[in-house]
Amino acid sequence: MFLKFKDEVSSALSNAVADAGFEIDDMALEESPHADIASSVAFKLAPKYRRSPKEICGEVYKNIKIPPDSLIDRAEMTAPYINFFVSRNFLNETILRVLLERDFFGNLQHTGKVILEHTSANPDGPLHIGHIRNSVIGDTLARILKRAGHDVEAQYYINDMGRQIAVVVWGLLNFKFDKTRKKDHAIAEVYINANRSLVDEKEHSPEVDAIIKKYETGDAETVTKFRDAIDTAMDGIKESLKRMNIHHDAFIWESQFVRSGEVNRIVERIKKLNRAMIKEGALMVDLKDTGIEKPLVIQRSDGTTLYTTRDLAYHEWKSSNCDSMIDILGADHKLISSQLKAVLRILGMKEPEIVIFEFVSLPEGSMSTRRGVFISADEVLDQVEKAAYEEVNKRRPDTDEEFKKKVAKMVGIGAVRYDIVRVSPEKATTFDWKEALDFEKQGAPFIQYSHARACSIIKNAQDEGIVYENFDTNLLVEEEEVALIKKLAIFENVIDSAAHELKPNIVAIYARELADAFNQFYRYVPVISAEPDFRAARLALVECSRIVLANALDTLGIEAPESM
Repeated sequence: MFLKFKDEVSSALSNAVADAGFEIDDMALEESPHADIASSVAFKLAPKYRRSPKEICGEVYKNIKIPPDSLIDRAEMTAPYINFFVSRNFLNETILRVLLERDFFGNLQHTGKVILEHTSANPDGPLHIGHIRNSVIGDTLARILKRAGHDVEAQYYINDMGRQIAVVVWGLLNFKFDKTRKKDHAIAEVYINANRSLVDEKEHSPEVDAIIKKYETGDAETVTKFRDAIDTAMDGIKESLKRMNIHHDAFIWESQFVRSGEVNRIVERIKKLNRAMIKEGALMVDLKDTGIEKPLVIQRSDGTTLYTTRDLAYHEWKSSNCDSMIDILGADHKLISSQLKAVLRILGMKEPEIVIFEFVSLPEGSMSTRRGVFISADEVLDQVEKAAYEEVNKRRPDTDEEFKKKVAKMVGIGAVRYDIVRVSPEKATTFDWKEALDFEKQGAPFIQYSHARACSIIKNAQDEGIVYENFDTNLLVEEEEVALIKKLAIFENVIDSAAHELKPNIVAIYARELADAFNQFYRYVPVISAEPDFRAARLALVECSRIVLANALDTLGIEAPESM
């Protein structure tokens, strides 16, 4: 609804600009606390026509014509801005559309296939809180893009050719694998012990180097050992991802691009570039003219390739299988990702859009798989679910154990996902599980509780034989009702903005604001106790709120409980 309203505003304003004798393509529409949509087009026209924005604004305003039955109620000039307001028709149509489209409300008609790579943690141990931010941002963006209409394939890129995996393979030959532990945690224990031994007894390093070379040359026995080690770690990682409601459509192995010859073909193409250079025997690409001082190493002096070389081949393969690519990467990848994009551009290939996220930390301190000093995702989730259970038990002591555990899981996972994604990716954040679980802090539990409250109102009405058939939307005129309807209407605009800007926090903020608008409505406007005609209309509004809250939570990968 809101996008349709926005289009009508753009059309009316464009005609007014032309009728006033001006020319411009951008109508400069923006959100405003003073209107449903405001335009600052006069500021854009002023330099071109050498007139004051206020004077131009007046000329444009005089020529605005609003057609009958429009979604626009009126336009007002607050020079040098023109403010537009939604009509009653807009409000009524929003209610009817939500009830008609239900789960599909907010869906858009964007097109094109997107390959979105996220998580891609090394299979040498469990995910930690840093990986979780990558996973949650990536999974939420995939959900946003799907709701926007894109065909999305979420991929996990498995680094199976790095030294750390060879260390795991060597470690499995020399240390006990604890079958009583979760698989990725048992792999981490082997990896940590192996690293410690390699540091203390350096004579073992050549053994690891030999394993790497055997794998790179495709030695069948070594390939089997690598596959078994990686599959074991990935079993545990996938279990953690599933627990967090995070989904991947495909798992792509780095080695496939070496075995297929695609990496060699990339290297040969780079050698022919006039910017290719050899330094101390290593092949590099000079990128100074792109603003990047550090050259990108493509091939070591011993002829072996690097992770980035194989990543170039991976992106060439991806680009032939989609319309656009998105990579979710940590802040430590800023340089390497800019180098990657520059080389792809030089080679005439499609570039990925890179979403860089700053790191998330815990009050407990830093994490490192190699040193064995880290907080795993499983530990964080266990702690949060335990705390969520205590909160549910305190609020609903009369309910059975199964209900408490089910709600605690929904609330716990929701709290983690929401607290991570509510902050814009480029901003660093600290995950504090106590704050994340606070029902009064307007995080995931607050939004989930709002959905449960809407479900409860509907159920109570049904129990009393009250339905919202034959309701009159024109009766929804209270300030809180109108504000809530407007908030429902902008859901599609939120999806559109989040999809274009690749910022999942836009949806997180919206979900919180919608829950707040619903609670304001419920606090001040009686529903079941209202007169029959008003009761029917308000129950319809409650149902609309329930639908859109559920859709917003689903887009965030968070479950919407019917009872809490």
